[in-house]
Amino acid sequence: MINSRFDGDDFKHQGLRNRLIKIIRNKGITDEAVLTALGAIPRHLFMDSGFIGFAYKDSAFPISCGQTISQPYTVAYQTQLLNVEEHQKILEIGTGSGYQTAVLIEMGARVYTMERIHTLSLSARQILTKLNLSAHFQYGDGYKGLPGYGPFDRILITAGAPSVPDELKNQLKIGGILVAPIGSPELQTMIRCKRISENEFSETKHGGFIFVPMVAGKTED
Repeated sequence: MINSRFDGDDFKHQGLRNRLIKIIRNKGITDEAVLTALGAIPRHLFMDSGFIGFAYKDSAFPISCGQTISQPYTVAYQTQLLNVEEHQKILEIGTGSGYQTAVLIEMGARVYTMERIHTLSLSARQILTKLNLSAHFQYGDGYKGLPGYGPFDRILITAGAPSVPDELKNQLKIGGILVAPIGSPELQTMIRCKRISENEFSETKHGGFIFVPMVAGKTED
């Protein structure tokens, strides 16, 4: 049984989370640090009240502003591809509910997270503050990244983009890894991009996914 340190996380939710972790493991996630982090984070606290009863289903669900909280398996898959190590500086593009942010923090990363929708950025900040999880929140255009805070060990994009933005690739450290779903709005391929040198990058492809589109600019909604 998982022992939770978070208020609002009872034995029922912990048991459901244990079951979810077994499902994700059986789907091929092997990184124990990823599984441990997902097992610790109370996903139900990041969901709208109408969906809390489904929090530990391995499915995506709507949140406010027309966005979604990703399927736990997808969160685990992207995080495993990142190959996260403790104390790494990670840029997350698309804060959304803050759930993926919390998983990265739980793994010991220093997380800089960007969100273009002001309402979501504020909401995620409030949730993580209540959970005593600390991140650097930025409200702005994810396509531009945070060049003033880089370079980053890892960059994670949690929305579907037509291509890997060059501006973000250039904010990677040499040896750094970027993971992003790339393709059309209807279907993306998960790309793992590693910076080999100042001007050289290598890419590998890792299966098909469907994410909400990555949109330029920012909104006051």
